[in-house]
Amino acid sequence: MERAADGRARAGRETVAWGRARRRGNRRKRGNALGLWFFRVALRLFGLRRTYGLLYIVGLYYVLCDIALVSSVGPYVRRRFPGSGIVKQRLHIYRLLVSQGKQLIDRYASVSGWQRFGIRVEGYDEFASLMRKSGKGAILLTSHQGNWQFAMTAISEVGRTVHLVMVPDDNPELQEALYPRAKGGNVRIISPRQYLGGVVEITNALKRGDVVSMMGDRRYGAPAVEVSFLGDSAWLPYGAFSVAAAMECPVVVLSASKVSMYEYMVDMRNILYPRYGGGVDKVRQLRPWVQEFASLMEAFAAAHPYECFLFRDVWREEGDEAPM
Repeated sequence: MERAADGRARAGRETVAWGRARRRGNRRKRGNALGLWFFRVALRLFGLRRTYGLLYIVGLYYVLCDIALVSSVGPYVRRRFPGSGIVKQRLHIYRLLVSQGKQLIDRYASVSGWQRFGIRVEGYDEFASLMRKSGKGAILLTSHQGNWQFAMTAISEVGRTVHLVMVPDDNPELQEALYPRAKGGNVRIISPRQYLGGVVEITNALKRGDVVSMMGDRRYGAPAVEVSFLGDSAWLPYGAFSVAAAMECPVVVLSASKVSMYEYMVDMRNILYPRYGGGVDKVRQLRPWVQEFASLMEAFAAAHPYECFLFRDVWREEGDEAPM
């Protein structure tokens, strides 16, 4: 009992640190009302395929003119495509930006109801069975790989409320256009900007048996642990695993890849059960779980190299606040 209480206290402190760091590191995001209007009109006039075509022009502009963006993508490209010269690196970055643009358009088209996409979910039956048999909730661990938002509709069918731990976007129109709306109250947002970084809401949700979705790849200055990722030492946050160990709930790793123009594949087969043992150093105990998550991210990057939108230098020990 004392161990669980200690774990919850530690999770609270770490979530507070994450929330404060996120506030300090919050930067202006790309995307504005004019850009959204442009792609809305393009979708209605030209359809999905021709709207994709416009991205090749937009992507070229960013590669040539947005030095900060190119710099933020560089750390991933150099490790995923070692030995590439400057020209090839720019081509890889260009393909990444076009791929990201397509998935942003897909997200808007889906959220707005303009286009329906097929979503094939691998591991859903196991997840649903886990939620039925357990009275506890689960942490859904996502990353900036693929289009994870497409899984929210499928997950909501399990009959549990899904809480997204995220800072509300400074651009309300962008958030309305790109993030899933609450459907019958099944999708809610927990902001780390609130009291204690949202840890009270997170633990209460898990106690009720709800699903809490958290990002596990960007640290935003929060406590992190060293792991191996793409052949180099990287620093990934362990907050999600700390909460899961304290609450003794599972961590379901989720990824979503685009398999065709109108279809996505969501993979939620990997379920982890982080637990604290008898050791004093709890961070060291959590490291193998974070490494497992990093290995899953690496496997995704190997299979889908142009769907890894990390855009942060997680290989820097002092932090990942590269410009974005």
